[in-house]
Amino acid sequence: MTVHRRAAAGLATLITAAALLLTGCTSGTKAQPQDTRSVSSDDARVKDMQQKLDDAESAAAQADSDAAQNN
Repeated sequence: MTVHRRAAAGLATLITAAALLLTGCTSGTKAQPQDTRSVSSDDARVKDMQQKLDDAESAAAQADSDAAQNN
């Protein structure tokens, strides 16, 4: 049963990160016209979202690895 729980936890993490990435739900996000936002702010936001996605993919891969080892 723990294998299924780990796999489900990894999948839930991946889905959550993807949802955050797709909806742009990051702390401090405000709607502003394109010309008023700074490029460095956009770069930082992209890097933050990429890090979240990388973390979710890593968690999913770890869950898959754990599931494979327990079978």
